[in-house]
Amino acid sequence: MTREEISEKLVQTNKDFTTYITSLSEEDYNYSYNDKWTAGQQMEHIYKSIVPLNKALILPKAIMKLNFGKANRSSRNYDDLVIRYKEKLALGGKAPSQFAPEDIPFEKRHKLSGNLTKATHTLIKRLKKFTEEDLDILILLHPLLGKLTLREMTYFTDYHTRHHHLHTIENLKHTLQKN
Repeated sequence: MTREEISEKLVQTNKDFTTYITSLSEEDYNYSYNDKWTAGQQMEHIYKSIVPLNKALILPKAIMKLNFGKANRSSRNYDDLVIRYKEKLALGGKAPSQFAPEDIPFEKRHKLSGNLTKATHTLIKRLKKFTEEDLDILILLHPLLGKLTLREMTYFTDYHTRHHHLHTIENLKHTLQKN
């Protein structure tokens, strides 16, 4: 995917996720099956994962290279990155504590949704300073996946949101089954 295609995908994924969560009833929003995260916690987790990426993307390219190095391989495609992420999760991979969500009251869901949308738009704005080549050369460190190219990091960001959207839906299926 090109930078522009990635940006469009990130916007749409964010919109689908936040629209779904903000449309939930209070009962569904706060529902947790087997101590899984509530819908609000899923959204908080996604927000907390985008903020550090946005901070990293304001670094000058030279500093990024100095801190993280340069890629010594081609970027994985979207599907291969997703497979790698699922493998890490299957091995017990979990989000580090700094990405663990707080309880987000139902009344604050719209504010969090706005914050997440703003963070996503900031990400897209910051991506514009990188060329297609930069996306495949510059790397960042991901807490679970290790070194990722910027392109892979954007793929991860998109899939990560989709993954948590799906977890929210799966969690709520148990609500329907209990009724």
